[in-house]
Amino acid sequence: MQDPESNRLRKSAHAAPDPWWYPLWKMLLYAIFLIVLMAPVLAAGVGMSRILPGDELFWVTTGGLLAAVGAGWLMLARYEDRSLGALGFAWTSGTSRELASGMAIGVFPLALVVGIGAVAGLFVYHSGDGSTTAHLHAVGSHLSLLAVAAAVEEAIFRGYPFQLLVGWIGPAVATVLASALFSAAHAFNPHASPLALVNIFLAGVMLSVAYLRTRSLWFATAVHLGWNWGMASLLALPVSGLDFFEVPLYRAESLGPDWITGGEFGPEGGLLGTVAKLLVLWAVWKLPGLDAAPAAVAHRPLVERRLRETGLG
Repeated sequence: MQDPESNRLRKSAHAAPDPWWYPLWKMLLYAIFLIVLMAPVLAAGVGMSRILPGDELFWVTTGGLLAAVGAGWLMLARYEDRSLGALGFAWTSGTSRELASGMAIGVFPLALVVGIGAVAGLFVYHSGDGSTTAHLHAVGSHLSLLAVAAAVEEAIFRGYPFQLLVGWIGPAVATVLASALFSAAHAFNPHASPLALVNIFLAGVMLSVAYLRTRSLWFATAVHLGWNWGMASLLALPVSGLDFFEVPLYRAESLGPDWITGGEFGPEGGLLGTVAKLLVLWAVWKLPGLDAAPAAVAHRPLVERRLRETGLG
């Protein structure tokens, strides 16, 4: 019996090479699929909020996640001869570890840097008048919303278009381009500053490295979530200029200069955020035990061949 994979590789070897602009056409088609899918799933999210627990923002964001993953799946199945698992959301024996380690890597450097800032008098915390029950409900609600929001951004900025770019122009240039777009997408957030956008660019780099090292969008999403949830629920600070994540038991006040603390944008707007992001980048790049799981590689991610050619596989 002939091996189907061998047959596929043999056919690929004899096929005419794609024109240089073909990846650009694929990215345009992905964007079209995303837009076409977005309208009905967002409308469905609004409808779900009327009949299920959770606020409208959660269900609308969930709709956005379905559109982003769905567009990636359509491109993988139609044009890449790959399953949905190649996108990076395949559940493997290592996924639970990736989720736990990603959350820890996202939370701890930020908490350490802000904690040092509090000791230095850059932040002060005031007690609130809410109950423990209300506090736990709030941080749990934040966790669910921020988890879906992080997954949406990872599916778009580290999903199919980014992975296609890596295979086309290599991981370094693809990371720079995707991170620049990630930063630009936050340019109109409240209180955004040039330093804030530099830090968001740096976040794009650290999340790209998180995916490239593990081939897992679960891991990148967990790092992203750990960072955002740590800011919102544990440290009671704004997340990229958004300050509606209140916690009942305490509130934070920034006393230091904005260029250090980030001010109303949150830590990402200041040098403390720069230091924390560099620590996270070091962790996702250098910590042992974060290499790609064989089951993830078996799905044939689009980045795999290029990473092996560059010695990063």
